[in-house]
Amino acid sequence: MPDDEGDEPSDDTVGHDDTRDPLAWETLDSRLDYRCPGFDVRRDAVRFPNGTEGEYHSVEEPDAVVVLPFTPEGDVVVIEEWRQAVGRRNLGLPAGGLEPDDDDLVAAARRELVEETGYEAAELKLVGSFEPANGLLDATHHHFVAHGCEPTGEQRLDDDESIRVDRRPFAQLRDRALAGDLRDGRSALAVLRHAVAEGENDR
Repeated sequence: MPDDEGDEPSDDTVGHDDTRDPLAWETLDSRLDYRCPGFDVRRDAVRFPNGTEGEYHSVEEPDAVVVLPFTPEGDVVVIEEWRQAVGRRNLGLPAGGLEPDDDDLVAAARRELVEETGYEAAELKLVGSFEPANGLLDATHHHFVAHGCEPTGEQRLDDDESIRVDRRPFAQLRDRALAGDLRDGRSALAVLRHAVAEGENDR
């Protein structure tokens, strides 16, 4: 059934290269401009819908998993991590990029949880996939909720990871996200999404 907007496709059905869309840009040329650990920068020569031409730079990085991990007591396992880009310690949830051979998102989420925190989950559920900054990045973040998380594993940090593990009440994280005080975007999204979902379930 068409929606109130007529027969135009919804946002999730418009293809990346669908030049039939009147909003689409035509890619005239595309090449990697810069490669570094963690991401690449791509430069596209494009023609805009009004016929003018220009360049557009974007970041290519692996997809990632984000885990909202609950202990049996109902607390959330969180991490504090140094973020060089903003020059401060960041409070957030365990997360990490997918490896080239990752074909099982649940296994990847389990791995990232234990590597960053030392906690292992009894249950993991994929609750949604999101594009955190699709005006800049091509990455998709896959969000999980984990239950029964216990510190039974071994934390294995990369050389460029400075992480402290802690536990916080979910209500505290929710309130901080609502107040704009949980600055990590992917963590705030996971917390607020879960708060809404649980609120719906309570009705």
